[in-house]
Amino acid sequence: MRVKHLFGLLLVIALSALTLAACKPAGKEGTQAKPAAQAKGPLKIAYSDWPGWVAWEIGIQKGFFKEAGVDAQFQWFEYAPSMDAFVAGKVDAVAMSNGDTLVNGAKGKKGTMILINDYSNGNDMIIARPGIKSIKDLKGKKVALEVGLLEHLMLNHALKQNGMKPEDVTLINTPTHQTAQTLASGDVDAIAAWQPNSGQALKAVNGAKAIYTSANAPGLIYDALVVDPQSLSDRKEDWQKVVKVWYRIIDYMKNPANEKEVLQIMSARVNVPAAEYATYMKGTRFLSLAEAQEAFKQSASLTSLYGSSKNADDFNIANKVYDKPQNPADYIDASLVANLK
Repeated sequence: MRVKHLFGLLLVIALSALTLAACKPAGKEGTQAKPAAQAKGPLKIAYSDWPGWVAWEIGIQKGFFKEAGVDAQFQWFEYAPSMDAFVAGKVDAVAMSNGDTLVNGAKGKKGTMILINDYSNGNDMIIARPGIKSIKDLKGKKVALEVGLLEHLMLNHALKQNGMKPEDVTLINTPTHQTAQTLASGDVDAIAAWQPNSGQALKAVNGAKAIYTSANAPGLIYDALVVDPQSLSDRKEDWQKVVKVWYRIIDYMKNPANEKEVLQIMSARVNVPAAEYATYMKGTRFLSLAEAQEAFKQSASLTSLYGSSKNADDFNIANKVYDKPQNPADYIDASLVANLK
C-alpha cells in the first residue's frame, strides 16, 4: 500500500533541483530546452498500489483508453518512487495524495490535481493495545508512527475531535512498516498505520483494537491524479479523455454484475488474495462523478478538496515539513471534472 516516505521524497526533489540547475543553459529563460511534458507520444502516468489507483487497471485491461481515443501509458511503481519519477520529469502525471502534492510543490515540483479517485475510508487506522478503548484513553500514552506524515495528521485530527492536544501523547517516530512489530513489542501503547500494516498490527497483538480510522474523518486524506501543469496546458483535450475514462471505470465498478471481475483484476495487480483485497476496497471511498464535482467546490470543510488541502497545509507548516504556506487553489483544476455530465 502507500509508502509516504517524505524524507526520501525531499532528497530526490533536492537532487533533481541541483541536476536541473547544472543542466540549465546560459542566457535568457526563453532559450531553455522544451519541457519533456510537451513531447508528443503517450501520456505517461505513474500509479501505485493504493486501491483508489489500482482501479486504473480496469480501464487498462478492458481497453477503455483505446476506445476513448487517448494514448495513456501507465507505469507501475511503489508510491515513493512514483513521486520521484514525477519530480524527475519522467512521467506526465502521478497518482498522489493531496497532502503529498503540496509537499512536492513546496519543494519545487508543482502538480495540478485534476481528478479525485477516492478518500481513505478506514484503511488508515490508530490501533491500540488491549485495555485502551478510545482516543481519550491515549492521554499520557506512547504512540508509534512516522512523524510528519499522514498518520500523524490523522492522529492530531482525532485528538482535536476528542478535545485533546498533540502534547497529550508521546510520539515515537517509527517507520510504518515496523509499526506492527513495535506494537507487539509492548514498548508503545498504540500505533498509526495504513493497510496492510494496520491489519498486521491487529493480527500481531491479541485483543488489539482500531480505536480510530480514516472513516471517522471523511475527506481528511484525498487521493488524486496529479498532472504536470505544462502537460495539462499542452494536451488538455487528452487529459479530458483520461478523466472521462475514469468515470467509465467507476460506472463499471459500481455494476454488481462486475464485482467479481473487478476484484480479480485489482487483487491480481498487487498479488493479494481476492478475499483479503475485498477488505481494502471497503476502506476506500471511490467518488462518483457527482460526489467529485461537489468535492471540487471551494469550502473550508474536509468534504472539499480545497478544505482538506488547507488542513494538510496547516499541518505541514506546524510540523515544519516546509516553511511557506501553500495555496490549495494553485494545485487544483476542477474544470475537467466539471465538464462531464
